[in-house]
Amino acid sequence: MEQSDRGVIEVEKKGLEVLLKEAGLINDTQISTALEEQEKKNKPLEDVLVDLGYLPEEKVVEYLSKELGVPYRSLDGISIDPDLITEVPEDVARKHVILPIEKKEGEITLAMRDPFNFFIIDEVQSLTGCKIKPVLCSRAAILKKLNEYRDHYKVLSIEKLLKEVESKPEAVSIGKEGIESLDQVAQQAPIIKIVNLMILQAMQRRASDIHIQPEEKEVLVRYRIDGILQEAKILPKNLAPAIISRVKIMSEMDIAERRLPQDGHFSLRMEKKEIDFRVSTIPTINGEKVVIRILDRGSLLLGLDYLGFNPENLSHFRSLIRKPHGIIIIVGPTGSGKTTTLYSALHSINLPDKNITTVENPVEYRLGNIAQIQIKPKIGLTFAAVLRAILRQDPDIILVGEIRDLETTEIAIRASLTGHLVFATLHTNEAAGAITRLIDMGAEPFLIASSVKGVMGQRLVRTICSSCKESYQVETEHLKRLGLSSEEKLITLYRGRGCKACFHTGYQGRMAISELMLINEEIRRLIVAKAPSPVIKEAAVKAGMKTIREDGLEKVLAGNTTLEEVLRVTEEEE
Repeated sequence: MEQSDRGVIEVEKKGLEVLLKEAGLINDTQISTALEEQEKKNKPLEDVLVDLGYLPEEKVVEYLSKELGVPYRSLDGISIDPDLITEVPEDVARKHVILPIEKKEGEITLAMRDPFNFFIIDEVQSLTGCKIKPVLCSRAAILKKLNEYRDHYKVLSIEKLLKEVESKPEAVSIGKEGIESLDQVAQQAPIIKIVNLMILQAMQRRASDIHIQPEEKEVLVRYRIDGILQEAKILPKNLAPAIISRVKIMSEMDIAERRLPQDGHFSLRMEKKEIDFRVSTIPTINGEKVVIRILDRGSLLLGLDYLGFNPENLSHFRSLIRKPHGIIIIVGPTGSGKTTTLYSALHSINLPDKNITTVENPVEYRLGNIAQIQIKPKIGLTFAAVLRAILRQDPDIILVGEIRDLETTEIAIRASLTGHLVFATLHTNEAAGAITRLIDMGAEPFLIASSVKGVMGQRLVRTICSSCKESYQVETEHLKRLGLSSEEKLITLYRGRGCKACFHTGYQGRMAISELMLINEEIRRLIVAKAPSPVIKEAAVKAGMKTIREDGLEKVLAGNTTLEEVLRVTEEEE
């Protein structure tokens, strides 16, 4: 009889609780309580002892290893070949709490919570075609390691699906039937799985956009993560029509139309959250390119406190958005987080006694208790036309997605002067530039001075990954040109080394750096006098405004982001 068999018989004969008591690990009272709890919950005794806090799971597992004669294996710090992990499907691994950790000469070492479950061992042997060597490991350690390698499951699942499709080229052949056949191909299981896994992987990597771009001989898939495009996958060119058609079907687009740009939208429920996806297609010389914008409503529910504004700007901005009337403008280039800031502001003041209406192009996030309107210029539904109609709907708060022309500007000013609070965005690089842009559009300076209450300029910077954050020192002399000064010769800064948690980028997540220009009497006088933006900016700084660059440098010193990030998103000062 094998040693492991004798161990099993001994444990079954004497009882685990007796053995643990003999070892001095638990007392009679704990045994009695644990056995009662086990009867109620119908769980293994070792799990009950851990749940009750009588013993740490690792301690129980180590003891069982000695008693059963089964090797114990710690998973701390070990690296596993991703190809090996995915030899056992993730759902099987999680269901049975198992993990392949090593493969040598046709034998797989399998970490198991229950190494004597021969049905599982036989199943894994059938799946892999290898001999199985079981080792004992804690449930928590196995599940933790499975979570670490979750993204590898998704990536390699796509690889396996691609191999499956490539081995059966007829599965995605379009033939002479054309569009009708393409519709059928797009609904086939491999294509649906590839698109679903692509979306799931993008979500897990916190991507904001998915780019599917046909090239001459392949299809390039990229994810925009924390504002930076990163290559994710290269797919065979023959899959492009089916994959793009699948996305079109999900977005309720016309799959027969490939010559003109199209826009669509779909929603999915993922991990108990409703996620919106905005889809855009354009024709290129190599086929249709698709961009899928991922819009997580949950990110808006966090509120203004989580956007990264410094305490002073946050306090002033909260006061601004609670004013009964006036215009509040958010400025910055595309991708600077203007929409997120505006929607977070609306969310914080979205009360039953407020009639809030938005006019946008396009509507990005769907918000409850708010009337949202998407403009359609082709049928005359322009910003100006919608704004005129909104004013007849008894609004309290109006959001204008973007001020683009004089007519829209004049209606927004009129609305603010007649008792409405108006939020709007402009594409300028700094807060002071918003005033000169409105004047350049033809708006009367005295009306701008009377209606605009504040302008927020912002950028988004990537934040340092907390899992691999490290400090380093820089000579103060080298940073004086940026406005950083200190009595010390060295300044401590921070960066990310790069790890699995941040996909080796050193960054995880983003935060805002901002400047908030409040319109005081001096700035009103300058607006009426049509002063240039540098003069207005100087007056705002004298009144206490921190520039975007200054706010960014403060966040660098605080260890939130890196100097390189702030320099990347802010222009060099003259």
